[in-house]
Amino acid sequence: MEKVGYACVAQYPQRGGVGVNDYTRKLLDKAIDTIEAAELLLDNEKIDIAAGRAYYALFYIAEALLNEKGLQFSKHGDVIGAYGKEFSKTKLLDQKFHRWLIEGFDTRQIGDYHVDTHIETSFVADMINKAREFLEAAQKFLEKK
Repeated sequence: MEKVGYACVAQYPQRGGVGVNDYTRKLLDKAIDTIEAAELLLDNEKIDIAAGRAYYALFYIAEALLNEKGLQFSKHGDVIGAYGKEFSKTKLLDQKFHRWLIEGFDTRQIGDYHVDTHIETSFVADMINKAREFLEAAQKFLEKK
């Protein structure tokens, strides 16, 4: 697949997942859809909204990983905290993913609740690429479990 918008990607990751439960698979598929939506929004210069979608992709991936451990939460802060405890502190996955999740949450808050955000296109493109990298790492992790 050729370059899509500002998020330079060679191809989309596989949908679903081998050996994961149905809800986890749906969360991972939703993350892929959300990454695609973020790219389309960015291509159409909807930068603040694209930032929110990029964050939600990160969020759905974290939810999917936690779900495989039997953990579900209703608040963003709880998901972010539990992800940090279960995957970052234990180094099951690279600690950068937890940082990206926190940064993404903060950026989404700015994009959603502020008028003059000054969020840069290149910053959101980077967020989208980070979401894709997190998705790929999560898929590999879940394949090994």
